[in-house]
Amino acid sequence: MRGFLLRCVLLWAMLQRSKTQSAVPATALNCCEGDVLLLLDSSGSVANREFSRLLHFATILLRPFSLGRGHVRVGLLQVGTNPNLEFGLDVHNNQESLQKALQSVSQLQGDTNTKAALRVAQGLLTETDENMPKVLLWLTDGVEPGDVGGAMAELKAQGVSVLAVSTVHGNHQVLQRAVTPPLESHLYSVDIDDIDIITEDLREAIIKIIRAERLRVVDLTSHSAVLQWRPVLKADSGYYEISYNSLGKAGPETKRTLSGNSSWVELTNLQPDTTYTAALHPESNQRLFNTLSVNFTTLPDVLGPTVVSVSDSGSRQIRVSWGPLQPAGVQRYTVEYGAFPSGEVLTVTLPSQQNSTLLTGLQPGTQYLVTVSALHRNGKERAMSVRACTQEAALPALSDLHLIPVEHQEVQVAWQANQEGLKGYWLSWERQNPHTYTSKPSISSLYLPASSRSTRLKHLAPSSRVCVSPVYSSGRGEGLCCTAERHTDWLS
Repeated sequence: MRGFLLRCVLLWAMLQRSKTQSAVPATALNCCEGDVLLLLDSSGSVANREFSRLLHFATILLRPFSLGRGHVRVGLLQVGTNPNLEFGLDVHNNQESLQKALQSVSQLQGDTNTKAALRVAQGLLTETDENMPKVLLWLTDGVEPGDVGGAMAELKAQGVSVLAVSTVHGNHQVLQRAVTPPLESHLYSVDIDDIDIITEDLREAIIKIIRAERLRVVDLTSHSAVLQWRPVLKADSGYYEISYNSLGKAGPETKRTLSGNSSWVELTNLQPDTTYTAALHPESNQRLFNTLSVNFTTLPDVLGPTVVSVSDSGSRQIRVSWGPLQPAGVQRYTVEYGAFPSGEVLTVTLPSQQNSTLLTGLQPGTQYLVTVSALHRNGKERAMSVRACTQEAALPALSDLHLIPVEHQEVQVAWQANQEGLKGYWLSWERQNPHTYTSKPSISSLYLPASSRSTRLKHLAPSSRVCVSPVYSSGRGEGLCCTAERHTDWLS
């Protein structure tokens, strides 16, 4: 009977393992070789529930991969006031160990010091095999990531592919500059409750980077292509020669020489909707390498602008930017703007090499409709509009405040303020109960019309702080405060 029970237990365990294996996408098992470092925002800006969801998302995302050297190595680096390496790339060689480690991670809290964590990440990813593809996956709430541009640029220059998942709409421009192209598969901004919907797309993006392929197209437009490969050379051991030309069309072959530490190249000035063949020749005096090749077809030409954005918004100015920049196909750009819905429309004409302009002389706290039009050399015109708001103008502050002691527990308060748009004044002071001087003073307040320039306050507490603020239709301006001098006769 005991032997029978033991066989039943073993059979049940094998069935459970079979179910687990069958649930794993076959495309991810034994498909890849590379390093994946999770850069997890563990600061105080991330809610506890959000942090738990990010960890759960990571466990599901990484579950299909075979782990260890020769497969995928995973590390976890937490971002807080000080970075914390939860586990390095060589710690976990199986999914059971990795899943258990991810489930036991505790949140650091503290500040979002991403820059310090990136310095640690750079050391971890650059001390490993240079020929190994490397991925930095940044999981963050997107709130105040700090100055990460320089560190991210260094990582990408060293061949690290940077991907990011943001759970709120934080500084999207910082995230765009941080990740490697293409943005549509390497940058995700998603509500934490819906984060599971991006699991397969993000996993596929990681697989494309670390799959055991040599030369591949990682970004493609109508006029350019970014090719990436797993490096086989070092800076001092040789160089690469990339050659490419269009198929089926007469034309010379283009060749470029790249340094031995290169891992990607961007081919530019390509023709739209055209098939090209590219070949990468690693050249070294130490050994022979195979030539890598790939065919690709550029996208059909898209008339711009396709993106219009607004930045540097002030009370009287807005910067408008657009893209993509197409100087070869555009004659000029026209920017039209006016207060919405019926303001005067102003026009600015700009050359084809310019993709931004600063609109000035605007009204504070006003919504504007901005339209960017491109006149293309083929005679076609394309326009795109956005709405933008200027910031409210700063409200004038109180310019002067005087306290003049009059007599027993009384003081004359006089002030001056900008009169334009003024509605009144708000006064506050500490008041002493006239019947008892042992009780704690209370805070009193008073609203006076705009015509007032002074008032007398009675029953002031000793060393009372008197504050006066101007009130405008859109809010309260910055006020001034003075402390009433304590006179000995107040207590007599």
